[in-house]
Amino acid sequence: MKILVINAGSSSLKYQLIDMTDESVVLKGICERITFEGSKLTQKTFDGRQLVIEQDMPSHTEAMELVLKAMLDKEKGALGSIDEISAVGHRVLHSAEDFHGSVVIDDEVIKICEKNIDLGPLHMPGNISCIKSCRDVMPGVPMVAVFDTTFHSTMPQKAYMYAIPYEMYEEHKVRKYGFHGTSHKFVSEETGKLLGNPNAKMVICHLGNGSSISAVKDGKCQDTSMGFTPLEGLVMGTRSGDIDPAAVEFMRVKLGYKAEDMVNYLNKKCGMLGISGFASDCRDLVEAGTNGNERAMLAIEMLAYRIKKYVGSYIAVLGGVDAVVFTGGIGEHQQIVRRLVMEGMEYCGAELDLDKNLSYDGGIADLSKETSKVKILVLPTNEELSIARETQALVRK
Repeated sequence: MKILVINAGSSSLKYQLIDMTDESVVLKGICERITFEGSKLTQKTFDGRQLVIEQDMPSHTEAMELVLKAMLDKEKGALGSIDEISAVGHRVLHSAEDFHGSVVIDDEVIKICEKNIDLGPLHMPGNISCIKSCRDVMPGVPMVAVFDTTFHSTMPQKAYMYAIPYEMYEEHKVRKYGFHGTSHKFVSEETGKLLGNPNAKMVICHLGNGSSISAVKDGKCQDTSMGFTPLEGLVMGTRSGDIDPAAVEFMRVKLGYKAEDMVNYLNKKCGMLGISGFASDCRDLVEAGTNGNERAMLAIEMLAYRIKKYVGSYIAVLGGVDAVVFTGGIGEHQQIVRRLVMEGMEYCGAELDLDKNLSYDGGIADLSKETSKVKILVLPTNEELSIARETQALVRK
């Protein structure tokens, strides 16, 4: 069974074709600048053949048509016929409270997703447009919606509610939802396999330009750091993370901004970019910080400190922990962040082996000391494979 995984943004479309017989990637690609001039498709097959098509894509429909054309290309594609695609798995941002798991897409599912656009106005229109486009150009092929939020739907009400008038929740569904769900689900499941205990207590740290942490017990999310939007929680590349709402209003007045301008400010101009004044990429900040740039090092230290706070609080929520797991670009590649986060965590039985941490060069690894009661792991995420697995399971049913 071959499954096409689609991850659509407002002006982009990432895709992977996965052969589920061995879960190998047949090819992957991206369409960029959809609806803009200078659109481009870039595709690479498992054996290294690359295809670049520069062609305007006025909508996601044209983008999907180009994706199919690229996959079927006789020299640089990997399909002889579209019939080889058994199903399509779509990454969809928001499930609201309407879905608690992945679903086979039909007209009713699309209507519900359209109802929830105001909960994800930047991403949901692109997600829905791509689903409709796929159905147009691939009629009859089963499609599945895999939501970024449903893994966190197991949170108890005491964890997802805000201390605001209850009517705001009842009437407008203002609550914590959490994001990066496909990553947290994949990493928690793989960690359970690694430990030989699917019911283990674990804290999953998905750290990248956007970062989130989840507390997982018995395979279910108990709490997560992102909230009503992906703005809440950790210090991120350009997002502020947790901040006093009164400080937001104070800054808005000082800056002379409208409310919508302030939301953009907190999402695009804050975080490590705002602290350092020059970069949001952790790699650049680590390099500058180790060479004496104090604000760059401050950004790294603030990032690690906020992560440590969440890890500690989630260990308390879980009543102990069996594993702390790092994933994502920062979690996998920045040993300084892992070191700063785990420093001083020996009180809960978590002992980081500094030599293992420093020499880690990729893949799944246990970075804890032999005497550590808690496993400190690095486990690369694979959100596309997680989506493909969900899709396969539903289609087989």
